[in-house]
This record gives sequence, structure tokens and C-alpha cells, in this order.
Amino acid sequence: MVPKIKKILYPSDMSETSNHAFSYAASLADRYDATITIIHVIKDAMPTTENLLTSVIGSSQWQELISQNKTEIVEKIRQRLEDFCEETKAEISSCPFLMEEVIVKIGNPVVEIMKEVNQNDYDVIVMGAHGHGAIAGAVMGSVSRRVVRRSTTPVLLVRLPDGS
Repeated sequence: MVPKIKKILYPSDMSETSNHAFSYAASLADRYDATITIIHVIKDAMPTTENLLTSVIGSSQWQELISQNKTEIVEKIRQRLEDFCEETKAEISSCPFLMEEVIVKIGNPVVEIMKEVNQNDYDVIVMGAHGHGAIAGAVMGSVSRRVVRRSTTPVLLVRLPDGS
């Protein structure tokens, strides 16, 4: 049986590799008339850092800063999508794609990505092979490696072309 691709999960860390991976998600969405859900996970602050900040600025101010950060990230993602569609309008007919949702979470990226995968019925996950991290040239980033290991949903890992 040939698998049907109708729902694509695209985890983004807004790195260059992640942005390059989006072109593959877009190509699949265009080819299979699929929807794309974008998830961006803000790494959770260390508990001691969060405690220090809440004691200095207050809990409500801290929550407001988190909310503003989420809103800014959603806007950046939407702007990048619009820019991508403008650049590729001659190549991809269905741009902008039917965006299922843009999700911004705070926590451990692997845990939050896997929660999203397990709660919804995605046909494929498309993500960059490595993104932000201490060793940018690693063959496979720690988040992508752990998602591949834990996911029962197929994962398409995209790396930057050589020389990028």
C-alpha cells in the first residue's frame, strides 16, 4: 500500500537548516495536497533562572514576557511563510498552503514535538538534520536524532547542501 501524505508536522527552530527543511515540507504539501502544522519549541528556562526572574519582575510580568515572546515567534514564522510563498509562487501552485496551525510551546523540544506527534495523526515529520547547538557541524542534531529514535511516524531529515 502506498502511504497517503495529508498531514505534515514541521518542527522549526528558525535555524538556516530548519528553514531549508521547510522547502521540502512545502514541496510535499504541494504534491500531495497536504496541510502543514508548524511547531516551534522555546527551550524552558532553568528553574533557578525562572525563580530569579519572577522574584525580580514578578510572576505576572514573567508570564506577560513569555506570552509576548510566543506572539513574536508566531509572527516571524508567518512572515517567513509569506516570504517563502512570494519567492516560490512560480514553482508551487498552492502557496500559501493550508496551514493547519502554528504551535509555540515552552519546554524540552523533543518532549513537546513527541507530544504533538502522539496527540495527532501526522503522516510525516519534516525537520532539519541539525539546528541550533554547540556543535553546528554535527551530522545529526540531538533533537532530530532523538525524534527519529522515538517516533513511529516517518521522519524526513533535511540537511543543508554542502557549502552552505
